[in-house]
Amino acid sequence: MILAVLQARMSSSRLPGKVMADVLGQPMIARQVERLRRSRRLDHLVVATSDDPSDDALATYAASLDLDVVRGPLADVLARFIKALDAFPEASTLVRLTADCPLTDWRVLDETVAAHLAAGADYTENMAVKTYPHGLDVEVMTVEALRRAGAEATSAYDREHVTPYLYATPGRFRLADITRSPSLAHLRWTVDLPEDLDFVRHVYETLYPGDPDFGTEAVAALPWNSSRAKV
Repeated sequence: MILAVLQARMSSSRLPGKVMADVLGQPMIARQVERLRRSRRLDHLVVATSDDPSDDALATYAASLDLDVVRGPLADVLARFIKALDAFPEASTLVRLTADCPLTDWRVLDETVAAHLAAGADYTENMAVKTYPHGLDVEVMTVEALRRAGAEATSAYDREHVTPYLYATPGRFRLADITRSPSLAHLRWTVDLPEDLDFVRHVYETLYPGDPDFGTEAVAALPWNSSRAKV
């Protein structure tokens, strides 16, 4: 089983509640889930949120989308991922996704999964060599590697950000990556700030009515990108 875990919380410091912000009539997380469900590689999708009361409404909404929901510590996100693995012991591969990336492209996701399986790697990503827009990040790892991180990672940083333990020390794990050409590394498509949300809403209003399955190239061609260099 290839298990995707979408981490989400309501308590973003820069844009609280962003995952439930309206995007063309639906909460932002629903738009991302819609895109993820087009993947031809993912077998199951789980939302991992916190057990803090601030995330109660988010957990209820995610369940209404017919998604499994796991809840764990607010700061120890790695522990949430381990809980997801415990809930689905048949999983052999895990894909880490974040709920502030509603322009996720399932084609990029599937390409990253395919590269991971072909390389026989412990951890594969599309971020180390920056050629994708910030907001199309995909991380794929073996269950064994993530469980090792869960058992051995001790720093608050490693546990909050889930995967640094896998890639920060050369030689500890077998690593692989993918890149694209031409590079779009200068573009920012994640949602951290109000202006990011404005951009995402513009993308959906412009592209979704004519093509709900719009991809990376269509977003990159929009004129608004020219004034939104990654920060």
